[in-house]
Amino acid sequence: MTLRLASSKIFGKLALAGALGVGLVSADAGAQQKQPSPGSAKAIFGSVSLPSQGPAQPIGFYAKGCMSGAVALPADGPTWQAMRLSRNRRWGNPAMISLLERFSRDAQQQIGWPGILVGDIAQPRGGPMFNGHASHQVGLDADIWFTPMPSQRMNAQQREALPFTTMLQKGKFLTVDPKIWTQSRAELLMLAASYPQVERIFVNPAIKKKMCDTWTGDRTNLGKLRPEYGHDSHFHIRMKCPPGAAACKPQAPVAAGDGCDKSLAWWFTKEPWAKPAPPKPNAPPPKPPREGMVSDLPKACAAILAAPSVSSVAEATYGGGSAASALTAVPAAAPAVSDQGLPAIGPVPDDKPMQ
Repeated sequence: MTLRLASSKIFGKLALAGALGVGLVSADAGAQQKQPSPGSAKAIFGSVSLPSQGPAQPIGFYAKGCMSGAVALPADGPTWQAMRLSRNRRWGNPAMISLLERFSRDAQQQIGWPGILVGDIAQPRGGPMFNGHASHQVGLDADIWFTPMPSQRMNAQQREALPFTTMLQKGKFLTVDPKIWTQSRAELLMLAASYPQVERIFVNPAIKKKMCDTWTGDRTNLGKLRPEYGHDSHFHIRMKCPPGAAACKPQAPVAAGDGCDKSLAWWFTKEPWAKPAPPKPNAPPPKPPREGMVSDLPKACAAILAAPSVSSVAEATYGGGSAASALTAVPAAAPAVSDQGLPAIGPVPDDKPMQ
């Protein structure tokens, strides 16, 4: 079903947003964050370099949890390369790592995609990250770049500096650039959505609309594509809680249908761009939000932080030590294009449980 957008009057009021649209949506929602305070959950989980020993378990919700027994996606595979290695975020539940390997292979064999570039999955023990994401906390979320894997193997520095490529057209409000968007990217999204263990795939609202308007194949899984700002240069795969993961808190199922309805039309109205209401006269200034602490997470997360670590990255790399890459995860001096900046223009919705 083709989405009917809001009136031209609304688009006129969104002119400024359109001018800044690419800058706004080209970074992960929620990326503008200050350095976490010592003792906060973000600081503690971000300082852990290796996963815990023991069985793999996702604990809690995608945006409020942790994980035990994580494994690392090898930095290199026949049909994938892991990106931004200095972040140390290529850890996940074995079910997620297995899915990524299968997806990369299927993409090459079924649609001729050269291979995938894998962005953030999770930290070694999950938990909140100090920048970039509200979710990715239990090892069941992963970011896949819309940029295909190059033919050469990139070194660590190249993986830090390779710029993101937005799928949006500059100077237009939430519009996919026809010179960049390809049918193969649409096929890649629908292949990712085809796996029964995949529950959602977050994409920019403009990409969702493009898929609604142009996808002529089987639309059974089109509803899994959920509109969300910050996903114009990559898409975000979210898996269901694995069978037997009793401590994993599931998300509400995606509503029936293809999602090309009022829930999509909302993203093209004024509401997402609305400024917050001004404070009442003489009202005291609002208190700054309290930083999340480990005690705010499920109780098991404190024990997971205290659990002994595996001996090395190689030991915990999916496929065994022989699959561990020799690449050194060295931080880059400065990426060619920053993925951290967001202009200050209204609230930017983050991963929302209702999506």
